[in-house]
This record gives sequence, C-alpha cells and structure tokens, in this order.
Amino acid sequence: MDSGTSAADDPQTAVPFDLRLPNGKVFAKPGNFFHALLEPTIWGTDARFVAPGGVRADLDGDGTVEFGEVLPDANVLVATARGFVSYARKSDAAARAWTPNASDVLTALVVMVPTVEGYFGEWKSSRAIAGAGAKEKAFVAHSRLIDVHGILYSLQNVYSGVRPLVAQAGAGQSARIGTALEQLTRFVDGIYAQEKAGKRFTPKQADLLGSQAQTRANAIAGQISQVAGVLGVELQA
Repeated sequence: MDSGTSAADDPQTAVPFDLRLPNGKVFAKPGNFFHALLEPTIWGTDARFVAPGGVRADLDGDGTVEFGEVLPDANVLVATARGFVSYARKSDAAARAWTPNASDVLTALVVMVPTVEGYFGEWKSSRAIAGAGAKEKAFVAHSRLIDVHGILYSLQNVYSGVRPLVAQAGAGQSARIGTALEQLTRFVDGIYAQEKAGKRFTPKQADLLGSQAQTRANAIAGQISQVAGVLGVELQA
C-alpha cells in the first residue's frame, strides 16, 4: 500500500498487482498505491498520470499556476482509488485475523528500526531539500520526516506491547531500549521542528543526520537482538 516498489525499479520488491484503468490501459506493477500512484497523480509529479495534454489550472485563483496545480488523469485516479480501497480492506481483515507471537514482534522491531536512514535518503531527494529539481515523485504533500515520526511512534507502541517480556531478560535493558526509542523519535521530531520553522537543510546535512539516526537505530536493534537471544526467541530471517 505504501512501500512496494515498481517492477522497473526493483523486481524483487515490486508490488504484486497491475493497475488496470477503466479505459483498458494497464500499468504493470507500477509501485505502491500511496507514494507511487495516488500522490504523484494528485500533485502531477508523474507525467504518465496527468490528464492528457498536461492541463494546468490556477486552482486557487491567485493568478499563478504553481506546483501541483494540474488535473489528474481521471482513469488513473479512479483505478488507484478502487485498488487502494480493495487492498486496505484485505489488509484490515488479515490484521484482525492475525495473532502475533514474540518472534513476530521482536523480528519486526529488529527489521524496521534500522530502516531509518533510508527515509532520510528519501527526504534528501524530495522537494523539501532538492527543491523544484527533485527527482523524488512522492513526499510533496508534506515532509518525509512526518512519516518517519509516525513510523517510529508506531514502533514505540509495538515495543510497549512486548516490553514486559523484554523485562524478563533484565529490567534495566528493557528500560534502556524504551528510552532509546523515545530519544530516536525526539531526534527526528527536533529536525522536523527546525524544518517547519523555516530551516532549509542541505543534502550534506541530510546525509549526516540520517547517519546519526542510523547509528542510534542500529544500537537499538542490536539490544533487541541480544534480548531475543537471552529469552530464547528465534528471530525470523
């Protein structure tokens, strides 16, 4: 829904669906619904998804046609919306039927926490830093850092559910991991607060901040892996 790539970018991680438009046109494994389809269609960052002729309009009536003031291809928009709803319902049903175990939860934390540097890479490539010349088609409606906050906050919630188990391996270790996750989230929030206040970060600064965040994330994942070993919980490959 928001993480699969297109077959053109990476066949190994490509989404499992083709986007079939009402007019019969098909986009084979085009990428995830949100960042690769819906957002580029609405904001006009992918020329394939803009209304034929590249129609631009002064949508806010200020006398200037600015970034994002385009008309989406109706066929792409409706196909994306229908597919998004279908997959959302399937995901919701699967989530409600699933009961995670300790291995699932600890593995999710070990895998997901260290993905933070990749998000900073996407932030660097987005309009927030690269400006009008950005090659990144997504993350134009708001800063990628907002998503990073949401991801880390969700991981904190995931950890809170397994924290009593982690405490069996050591109360101090359990507390340190929880604190480290909170500090990583605050680190990202602090950067976003500066950006929101008007600070324009450079690509070099984005790389440095991403590296610092990754160092923190790797340490957290390492601690969780150690805890899993102490508890005898096998992490999934």
